[in-house]
Amino acid sequence: MSVLDPTSDSTTIPAVVAPRAEPARAHFTARRWLALAPLADALVLSFAVVAERLGGRYVGADSLSSVWMVGFPAIVITLLASRGFYRERLRLQLLDELGTIAGATAIASMITITLPVLAGANTAGVPAQGVRLWLFATVYLAVSRASIVSSIVASRMSGVAPTPTLIVGAGSVGRVLAKRLIEHREIGLNPIGFLDKDPLEAVDAAQNGASLPVLGASWDLGDVIDRHGVEHVLFTFSTAPHEVMLRMIEECARREVRVTIVPRLYERMPHDTTIDFLGGIPLLSIHQSSPRSVSIRVKYIVDRLVALMILLFTLPVFAGIALAVRLTLGRPIFFRQVRVGRDGRTFEMLKFRTMHLMDWQADVSDNAVRVDVAPGGVEGDDRRTPLGLLLRRTSLDELPQLINVVRGDMSLVGPRPERPEYVEFFRDQVYRYDDRHRVKSGITGWAQINGLRGKTSLADRVEWDNWYIENWSGWLDLKILLRTTLAVFRNAKIVE
Repeated sequence: MSVLDPTSDSTTIPAVVAPRAEPARAHFTARRWLALAPLADALVLSFAVVAERLGGRYVGADSLSSVWMVGFPAIVITLLASRGFYRERLRLQLLDELGTIAGATAIASMITITLPVLAGANTAGVPAQGVRLWLFATVYLAVSRASIVSSIVASRMSGVAPTPTLIVGAGSVGRVLAKRLIEHREIGLNPIGFLDKDPLEAVDAAQNGASLPVLGASWDLGDVIDRHGVEHVLFTFSTAPHEVMLRMIEECARREVRVTIVPRLYERMPHDTTIDFLGGIPLLSIHQSSPRSVSIRVKYIVDRLVALMILLFTLPVFAGIALAVRLTLGRPIFFRQVRVGRDGRTFEMLKFRTMHLMDWQADVSDNAVRVDVAPGGVEGDDRRTPLGLLLRRTSLDELPQLINVVRGDMSLVGPRPERPEYVEFFRDQVYRYDDRHRVKSGITGWAQINGLRGKTSLADRVEWDNWYIENWSGWLDLKILLRTTLAVFRNAKIVE
């Protein structure tokens, strides 16, 4: 059964005390930062116009009219606001916003070029002005946004009074969401408890996520909001009828409490969706990435070319590590292990050796393997050498997997491969485990950059891996590679 199985039929209420409410200082600080974002953006966009004017004079070219110091920021901010750029959001992803920033500044820059042409003014040098302005504005605005995002996240991470959040539905989905909200303080929501007439049993609740108190049933919504100062209600799945849930949402709207809804069939809900309306009925069309599409095939070709280029570029480092392994551990230089890749095909994955040789074999019996925690890290006795510790900490032991990518066994980005004996065991125990094998395995992956590496939740890792497969894009791969590179330079282990 999935850890996110939305069914729950029991009635026992876990006896857990609700977290103590804190002063609302940091909560409002985060909102202040969000409210200041348009002003900060207007300021840096005005600076971009000034920079373009100074740059134009420096190269002896015509510069923009001073009118654009007000007009250009107004156009960009209007475009961004129309895209919901300044709306309060749970997750703030700067990399995902760069496209919106570049697009808005490009349109505004084109307007500064077009209007003088339509007005019949001298257009000599106008295209160059637009290009300079676009570059300055994009860079300045990206820096401004990065500052705002980091300030909001820091305010949320301070742990002082995040938004009091009530979760409707104390089933496994609600429990897991509560657990993740507690783990990811950067979201800014503090789950205080559940509303559910038939909550999950206390024993099952401890296994499926956070054990918060059940504060009542659907008819207690107004009282709970008033008593706990609830500002956000998250609707998951419960036994409450459809009409009751609608009345609860209406009650939240009347009290100006923000509402978030977990949709049905969420397991198959990709990021790329479109909403159409037939009368008052919303039609949500999903656009999943197909593992058999032409774009995925192009990805594999690009992966092999990029891996070959990285191998050539890092050849001195590769050779130096190989020599160091040879001198400290002797032969063989590579650690070779059979792993399961795309469509269940096996291949021999390569790593630099980091341990002394020893006869040891993984025990995959029911008593030895936990289905809630993925295998990984150091198994058996710790036989790592000082060089091995360094290689593992910097992920340089994974460098030979570029050879696997060039061979076509692996991809640069994808689910991490597992050993055959573990695959045979997990495929019957973990929900959608085999779905990970729809694409080639990767050196790094979406699960790994989100902290799911080593001995972490296997169900969560499978969930993240399948989300990556169904939401794949070239931009997502690039984002994962950028975050992996940053983590490596911070000496943080990404792969295992």
